[in-house]
Amino acid sequence: ETIMARRSIRQYKPQPVGRDTMQIILNCGINAPNGQNKQSWAIRVVDNPEYINGITEIYKKKNPQVADDSSFKNMFRNAPTVVFIASDKSYGMSQIDCGLLGENMVLSAWSMGIGSCCLGSPVRFMQTEPEAADYLKRLNIPDGYELLYCIAFGYPDEAPAAKPRDPAKIMFVE
Repeated sequence: ETIMARRSIRQYKPQPVGRDTMQIILNCGINAPNGQNKQSWAIRVVDNPEYINGITEIYKKKNPQVADDSSFKNMFRNAPTVVFIASDKSYGMSQIDCGLLGENMVLSAWSMGIGSCCLGSPVRFMQTEPEAADYLKRLNIPDGYELLYCIAFGYPDEAPAAKPRDPAKIMFVE
């Protein structure tokens, strides 16, 4: 039921997700299946408005058109909490493990009334924009790991309908 009801949320209420609640979500994440129990991820949680607003100001400077949207508050789809996930570059299955970790987090969050959205473009921006280097450094990603994606978390301020899925992509092989 949770899987079929979950939607990516792109508008959030300003109320932050409490750290106790986030800890439950994170614990669900780290209990995801992972190859050889390597737990080949590094997780960083940011709920500090100064951090989120600071990196967003750099983003807005480089992308002034976002200011045209009166609902734009931050580059993480306006979420008050962001979880950054890094993968171990030395382990070929780490990206899969990190995906499973994220899926556990978004499903557990949804089951508690918390929305989420997996995001790649903020990570790309942080990795390629020289002015964002200090924010990337503040995440303290371990050597040998690479920031892979982030997940925005917050209380939904929208209720999007499900987008169609293509069951023709499924095939049983005899």
